[in-house]
Amino acid sequence: MSYDVIVKNGRWFDGTGARSETRHLGIRDGRVAVVSVDALDETDCPEVVDAAGKWVIPGMVDIHTHYDVEVLLDPGLEESVRHGVTTIFLGSCSLSAVHAGPSDAGDLFGRVEAIPRRFVVDTLTEFQTWTSAHGYVEALEALPLGPNVASFIGHSDIRVAQMGLDRATRKDVKPTPAELDAMAAKLEEALDAGFIGMSSQELLFDKLDGEVCRSRTLPSTYSTRRERRRLSAILRRRGRALQAGPDVGRPQSMVALALSSMGLFRRPLKVSLLSAADVKAIPAVAHVFPAMARAVNGIRGNFRWQHLPVPFEVYSDGIDLPVFEEFGSGAAALHLSNQIEERRALLADESYRRRFRKDYDKKYGPRVWHRDFFDAEIVECPDESAIGKTFGQVGVERGGVHPVDAFLDLVVEYGTKVRWRTTISNHRPEVLNKFASDPGVQLGFSDAGAHLRNMAFYNFGLRLLRRVRDAERSGNPFMSVEQAVHRLTGELADWYDLDAGHLREGDRADLVVIDPAHLDESLDAYAESLVAEYDNLSRMVNRNDEAVTAVFVGGEFVFGEGQPAPALGTRRTGRFLRASSSTAAGSC
Repeated sequence: MSYDVIVKNGRWFDGTGARSETRHLGIRDGRVAVVSVDALDETDCPEVVDAAGKWVIPGMVDIHTHYDVEVLLDPGLEESVRHGVTTIFLGSCSLSAVHAGPSDAGDLFGRVEAIPRRFVVDTLTEFQTWTSAHGYVEALEALPLGPNVASFIGHSDIRVAQMGLDRATRKDVKPTPAELDAMAAKLEEALDAGFIGMSSQELLFDKLDGEVCRSRTLPSTYSTRRERRRLSAILRRRGRALQAGPDVGRPQSMVALALSSMGLFRRPLKVSLLSAADVKAIPAVAHVFPAMARAVNGIRGNFRWQHLPVPFEVYSDGIDLPVFEEFGSGAAALHLSNQIEERRALLADESYRRRFRKDYDKKYGPRVWHRDFFDAEIVECPDESAIGKTFGQVGVERGGVHPVDAFLDLVVEYGTKVRWRTTISNHRPEVLNKFASDPGVQLGFSDAGAHLRNMAFYNFGLRLLRRVRDAERSGNPFMSVEQAVHRLTGELADWYDLDAGHLREGDRADLVVIDPAHLDESLDAYAESLVAEYDNLSRMVNRNDEAVTAVFVGGEFVFGEGQPAPALGTRRTGRFLRASSSTAAGSC
């Protein structure tokens, strides 16, 4: 019996959490033909991978990305594939590129996801030939996809399509019955096309770009209760998922979204909520997330938190960081991001600085950023004496200047040439370990493809596997490596009803060969890479190429040891994954 690929001698994980064993895998026609205890006949096999001493796992699933634009320009999506991700989700945070036209999509994606607006507009102007979800899927399937792709339909996307961007972002405008019917029809059509569900957003510091409705919040934040119930009812009936972001300023928003999953006297609604995090600013909130999931699922809910299983470290060039949107003075500065001189004058104004200091000194209430400039390290600055110090330290050295004034002084003088970093959340390993092993938490939320200069979590799965392996070695395990692989692969695919995440006989041959000896400090290293499709914009990435020795998608080698294969992005190896209609999969 001949095979297209043989992967031999590896420690094989099937993605179910079952015990790993040394096995030999034979791949034929894009599927796993055999998993064997005995060595396979290599006669006439064109590709044999010796995985001795290495792990062979299913390709990882990234449930939260913003590749909606980039996938059209560079369908290989190399930055995720190189780290072992073979299935990615589009359409997160109420944003998708299905219905909104180029200009509206630019306003939706540009500021919220920190993808330069002109690239969004130009890309959709060139590529957007579709007028429906089915047409969008056909367009994706015509691309030489590297990884597999699945998608949510964005609530803001379908709202703008029916109401127009201006009407969709006015508090005094409600959708007409005909508009609501049309939104429901667009959701139904997307689910018919195989979309995994709908994403929505209630967070009020996500702001629009452009000039038409600049600094208004996302369209889905203006939706009525009737509208949300109508769309959720469709998802519930169809067994598809609602991905949602609550408004952190209104805890009742979080509670209402979680309780919408309840299945008492009705079918549970799958709800995946953003996000479980060990927030520095509010450490006690870490206890809320697992408790809420247990409570909701205890009354027949099907509720999960999304969670990034690594420290949430962010970088900023000057004041260009989305967390400043969460308070008034910060949002005022970002409103002027396309008016450099006006913003510089604002930041220098004393009355503005008083507002900023007042916002900064307010330490109570829901928030994302800890607002501590003593916990914000300067990594680049024309004034070399500031590098390696915090803004707070700079203020002390300048005669006791308030940390806000020390920060604003440097930004006024040097603008985006001042680059700094801080960790906002997920800083306590013991809390991270509890989240990573909690059944009410899904591992994801990488935001891959967005916030290009602010963060890079493309290798979050590898970093989790390292932490699990190291905990086992130390004699203090919090889960097994098998469980960790399951959490990153099969568990996610099953919950969203997708043909992915497993590596058993008959399964699609999406697999990764990992060298555990190189799950080391290289996973934490800072790196940047030019994005040719974005006029060589330099973005943050991860580089740990010795950790992943081979990636296969659909049985075809696409990446290994730091180099893409010729097939990646030039020949279709991935496909659009359609959610199944199974009522059993994804149960609580």
